[in-house]
Amino acid sequence: MQKDAHPRRVPLAVPECGVLGLPLRVSLWLVPEGAEVLEGDRVVELLGGGATIDLESPVTGRLRAQLADEDDAVMPGMVIAEFEAAP
Repeated sequence: MQKDAHPRRVPLAVPECGVLGLPLRVSLWLVPEGAEVLEGDRVVELLGGGATIDLESPVTGRLRAQLADEDDAVMPGMVIAEFEAAP
């Protein structure tokens, strides 16, 4: 059996946070691009309406790309990071 030549890529999207009508912003990336992560590790903080929302890694692997910069406005459903799942 052959191993998949392409690692599985997993997106991280902004969830519906219950902060209706209030803008969300990327406050702080807690993990740099290329860093290894475990599923459930906190990777980014969002701010909205005075609340801080931590988003966690959806997989064990590596943070392949940050698709939003700190202080960028983001919306629910927007993909802000891409992970490469460990084999």
